[in-house]
Amino acid sequence: MIRSSSSSPATVANTLFLLLGVVVIVVVIPNASALAPPQFRSSPTSSSSFRNGTPTTQLNAAAAAEEKPGADRSELLSAEDWLDSAVKATQDEGGFDESSFLVGILGDLHIDPRKMEDYEEGRSHWLPILERGKQAHGNVGMVSLGDLGESKNCDHNDQNPTELFAGTSLCHEMAADYFRSFGTPYEVIGGNHDLEGIDEFRTDAQNLQVFLKHHNKPTPQFCREIADKTLLVGLCSTIFREAPYTSHEVIIDQAQIDWFETLLKEKPADEGWKIFVFTHAPPNGSGLRVLQENHVVNGCCWLNHSNEGQCRKFIELVREHRSIKAWFSGHFHLGQDYQDSITFPTIDPSEGPYPNRGSCVFAQTSVMRSGTSRDGRQQSRLLRGNAKGFEICTVDHQNNGKIRLDATISYKDEGHEVGVYMHDDKAYEHDKYFKVYQPMEGDQQFYCGAETDEECLITEDAPVTLDTKVWWRLSSGRVLGVMNGMLLEYDSSTLAPLGLVLGADELLGRAIAVVDSGIEDCLVVDTMEGMEGADCPEDANPDEREQAIIVHDLEKGSITVVQPNEDGSYWRKIVRNKIARMKERRREQAAIQYGVERLWLDEKDAKKSVVSTWGPYTTTSGNAL
Repeated sequence: MIRSSSSSPATVANTLFLLLGVVVIVVVIPNASALAPPQFRSSPTSSSSFRNGTPTTQLNAAAAAEEKPGADRSELLSAEDWLDSAVKATQDEGGFDESSFLVGILGDLHIDPRKMEDYEEGRSHWLPILERGKQAHGNVGMVSLGDLGESKNCDHNDQNPTELFAGTSLCHEMAADYFRSFGTPYEVIGGNHDLEGIDEFRTDAQNLQVFLKHHNKPTPQFCREIADKTLLVGLCSTIFREAPYTSHEVIIDQAQIDWFETLLKEKPADEGWKIFVFTHAPPNGSGLRVLQENHVVNGCCWLNHSNEGQCRKFIELVREHRSIKAWFSGHFHLGQDYQDSITFPTIDPSEGPYPNRGSCVFAQTSVMRSGTSRDGRQQSRLLRGNAKGFEICTVDHQNNGKIRLDATISYKDEGHEVGVYMHDDKAYEHDKYFKVYQPMEGDQQFYCGAETDEECLITEDAPVTLDTKVWWRLSSGRVLGVMNGMLLEYDSSTLAPLGLVLGADELLGRAIAVVDSGIEDCLVVDTMEGMEGADCPEDANPDEREQAIIVHDLEKGSITVVQPNEDGSYWRKIVRNKIARMKERRREQAAIQYGVERLWLDEKDAKKSVVSTWGPYTTTSGNAL
């Protein structure tokens, strides 16, 4: 019973999979008139008509499944065996109903038209899964989490051999054809690369219109009723050229945020609504730790990362509206074999304080193509559920499409649920990918005193090393911490990492202290002309003391003062828009060409001789670049 709108807004381990219907999210344009090219056409078994309403009963698949004993679905099983076990369990508990659903979720595709083998193989893994869902109840769909094209030249345009493939008309046309070939209704949202057609389109608005046209989307966001009072909701990144900092920040515009908040108010949990959200990057506060430090130091880790108010808005909505049951994201190109790729609304008290994530489970999604994976894994997510709960599963494209149950979530009531990891971490070298330490209230790394004492020796006059882990709160409430030899800022509410303050080259071997820098009444003592007797602003918080973060070299005696930004934050928003950086490279290329043609320089010598200047600066490079 899929209804779509893009404008209006028990044991746990056993009971849950006995009751759930198969769920798969697949990106397919409904009512699409264009035919997919031959390499993307659905097989006869995947082209059955989409059925809504009353679920079918006597199914061939169910009859076959009844003859097989239940298997351990928390281990990788062939799709046939896994689905037989799932169907049998559901039939044993009364069968499928109108609340049953199945969704296939695809992570960052980064299609390269020269390398389609992995996509064709991945599609072959999904078709039998989708077909079983159609046979069981019909409430089947696909969702793509964006980043559809490869962000490099793919020999796709003879007229422009340097054009990036991502974001072009050809990219979105190929992606749409691929999604249609699944023979299942799909939805898609944009990621940070989907408006990257910078040679073809002058503005984000022009690029966005082509994205929407090819995917038959009336608006960037979507809302689809996949089953009875069960919504799939997606929010789309709409800014690339106009990004204030890095173009790879995933930015949801204010209009979509307002639409999302209105939708949540209209679909409350106490009326039985269950909402599954899809965005390219996760929101701040998700607790996901399957990320690499480059996303943190570059300021593109969370939704609307550089906008403090908007960045925190999403987790605030999750806390307020318990109809949000799960939130799926991609962006990091890392696998699903780690427990840190899924976080639950609550945790064992022995692991730390209540994380305040509402009723929402957050799940990271991997990638399909080998060349895009950062840890060698190629996986998609399978979501299946009904009125009593849902399961989050892995479809492993490196293992012939085998399926594994990763987590079960049982609804206790409209606003509470119980989640269970169904297996331990499956990857034993994953620490090399978990680069970012995240503080936790009350952990041993917390250094108390910086928020209250006039002088606080954070590292106790000991030099910072790569193993140093410590964090503290300032009087202002800002949270700073040291990990991997770097000084980072963390969100004061969620304690999620925000960005780089000092790189390892500036911090290793030095000690950190926090000292008061003002006197009573916030009087600034300064002999500089024009600064005599300057007072703190009238709207200053009387409980907030002025403080200085000092980094000092224990051997040389040098002292560095870490100054905050104008907005009071400390992390350095220095990664600039990609458009500006590409124009600069083109200007440098023109200078090289000038040196070759007019100054008779060898091309290698010309490249060495060309430098850029930004006023008194010779570079905009920093540790975050």
